[in-house]
Amino acid sequence: MRSLAGPVGVAVSLWTAITVLIHLYYAAIGFLEPLPQRALHLMLLVAPAFLLFPARRGGPARPTVADWLLAAASIPPHLYVLLNARELLDRTAFVDPPRTIELVFGTMATLLVMEATRRALSATLAIMVAVVVGYLFVCHMLPGIWYYRPLPFAHIIDILYLVNNSGLYGFLTGISAGIVILFIAFGALAQASGLGDLFHNLGLVVAGRFAGGPAKVEVVGSALFGTISGSSVANVVVTGTLTIPLMIRRGFRPTLAGGIEAASSVGGAIMPPVMGAASFIMAETIGVPYFEIAKAAALGAALYYFGIFVAVHFEAQRLGMKGLPASELPRIAVLFRDLHLVLPIVLLVWMLGDRFSATFSCVVAIAALVVVSWLRQHTRLTPRRLFDALAAAGATAATLAVAVASAGIITAALVNTGLLLALSGIIKALAAGSLVKLAVLLAITCLVLGMGVPTTPAYIVTSAIGAPLLADYGVGLLAAHLFVFYFAVLADATPPVAAASYAAAAIAKAPPLAVGFNAFRLAIGGFLAGIAFIWQPALLLQGSVLEIAAAASSLSVGITLAAAASMGFMIGPLPLWLRPLLLAGGLFCGLWHQVPAWPRVGIGLAILGAAVLIARRKGGEDGAVAA
Repeated sequence: MRSLAGPVGVAVSLWTAITVLIHLYYAAIGFLEPLPQRALHLMLLVAPAFLLFPARRGGPARPTVADWLLAAASIPPHLYVLLNARELLDRTAFVDPPRTIELVFGTMATLLVMEATRRALSATLAIMVAVVVGYLFVCHMLPGIWYYRPLPFAHIIDILYLVNNSGLYGFLTGISAGIVILFIAFGALAQASGLGDLFHNLGLVVAGRFAGGPAKVEVVGSALFGTISGSSVANVVVTGTLTIPLMIRRGFRPTLAGGIEAASSVGGAIMPPVMGAASFIMAETIGVPYFEIAKAAALGAALYYFGIFVAVHFEAQRLGMKGLPASELPRIAVLFRDLHLVLPIVLLVWMLGDRFSATFSCVVAIAALVVVSWLRQHTRLTPRRLFDALAAAGATAATLAVAVASAGIITAALVNTGLLLALSGIIKALAAGSLVKLAVLLAITCLVLGMGVPTTPAYIVTSAIGAPLLADYGVGLLAAHLFVFYFAVLADATPPVAAASYAAAAIAKAPPLAVGFNAFRLAIGGFLAGIAFIWQPALLLQGSVLEIAAAASSLSVGITLAAAASMGFMIGPLPLWLRPLLLAGGLFCGLWHQVPAWPRVGIGLAILGAAVLIARRKGGEDGAVAA
């Protein structure tokens, strides 16, 4: 993203800040019907993408004439829909022929969203959109399941641009316009008030004094910061600039320091109360209150960070690391100085839990945050801080807006041509009646798709194909969607293409692939938790306290075994032959649901005990040899 300065920077910041204020106004006071709201959303947010992101990496630091022309051209198609919404809602799709200007504007809107996606997000996603749109033109010439009746150009424009609740103006864009942008604003304002500093200091107090203190601080800090961010790359940029250099100075390899940061930051999207944008789409898709989504994901998120924490502890033991000295740890008084900033988060959680709408809850929390920030001089959201935070939120919302618009194009094409059902049929046939095979196929699909596509569109596409299939096998709707969501999120830490790993590698000055590999093995807890959702409803906090405790305990032991196998150390170095056995034991404890949970816990603890004895013995032998 460009860092714009001077009059251009002021102009773009004014545009994005006012955009957020307009959305806040309609959420709190005004009212817009869905179609004009979505048209206004894209009209205001597609244009900044051309000014904030150059046409190629390393391009000009200031917008070129072509950038300004593309930004200007992106406004009229959506303005037309905004001004003519009532007339467009009254027309009969695929019957009333589009006007010439609608054909032109529909073409412009689609192409410009594709280009904005390529610049701001991913060339892979832009190519996917182009392939899907191209499929609409040639589907009548393809054989087998790929065949669909000939689609006139007018019908394609209907699907992508003019049909209500489809394509560019589908419900995905509606969620971005009505809910997600508000939570992005809340996160930006919380960060501007200093809440991120509070979380970092809290991480230092909680984990700084233990072995591998800086890395454990990063795990705790990213988990806490994830409660307001919901973005893996944002987590890396905000927390990694502090913690990665500190980890390297304390003895961690740059590749491992970057991997710890990437894995920890990725978890922000699954960390309640403010999870990634896909979680809000999930709530609207399956008709479950957002609070229920956050509650169901809470235990899985805790287990994910538990896995990273354990792996970091083993690595710190290997390196013989000590905790941070007391002089580098903040005093408790520093925490109390900023503790008032937590009140808006508490209010947000309470309102969501009390069944207030996500939109209203977020608006109230934003207002409370602004008021509470003025209780201390150093946390006050002054007009300048407020403006900068709103401008940053608008820039973030622009990237999300083009992402969901692209996902809307893809899903509209898949649904209208029946290709969605065909792809579901292929996966179902490959699964051959096995839920295990189906889960593996969907996990791989989501990881591969998510390697080149942001989390939100990866979740949207994979859940549209996979969630109904999992439901056919008796998997609950919430469990099925959380399974897909977790793997869409974890794709950000999965090499070879992993956005969070690339961002962490840039800070650590390390090879991105090596950072991605370390992030992948540190994120083992997330992979186990994501799969476990399918077979263990207790992980969604569904069931008795004893059932939930049993499921959490078995998965915790499984994650510990898998982490030890991944790191090759536990009390002492582990022999190479033992590591695959520990991994198998971890998979058994965490996922082998045919055996009741408590017996799995007992078996897992026995394996842990044996591994400790072997590691100590090997450590003693190595020491004797060295002597």
